[in-house]
Amino acid sequence: MNQLKKSLLILFVCLFSAVAALANNPDAVVGVWKNGEGTGMIQIYKSGDKYFGRLVWLKVPNNPDGTPRTDVNNPDEAARKKPLKGLVNMRSFTYAGDNKWESGNIYDPKNGSDYSCEMTLVDPNTLEVRGFIGVSLFGRTDVWKRQVKK
Repeated sequence: MNQLKKSLLILFVCLFSAVAALANNPDAVVGVWKNGEGTGMIQIYKSGDKYFGRLVWLKVPNNPDGTPRTDVNNPDEAARKKPLKGLVNMRSFTYAGDNKWESGNIYDPKNGSDYSCEMTLVDPNTLEVRGFIGVSLFGRTDVWKRQVKK
């Protein structure tokens, strides 16, 4: 076997091993992710055997008057005064195997609505987050990117 073939074989084995390790790691989703619009970052964390997410950064954190933005669109009037930063907007995901987390919910503070949600880790730094009503077929997928400390 020539050197190029050996190198390609080694590369293939390394990539396969990395993908296999990723597929068997329920905690691979844990970390900080920037949403597709770039307007917020969500920290996904584990509590017990479930996964949750909270807003940890907002592109526009304050109102024009300088006060922190709050959850003004929440259908619960009492919750409208809660700051968006720190808000737990993803709840109760379970790991289903094959880089998928299911049976969760995601709250959209833009419209005050709660949706069923599932997440799929495409690669170590790309997460597809699909919110839907009823069946996954009727929903929207957003692609999030992992944020790494510099």
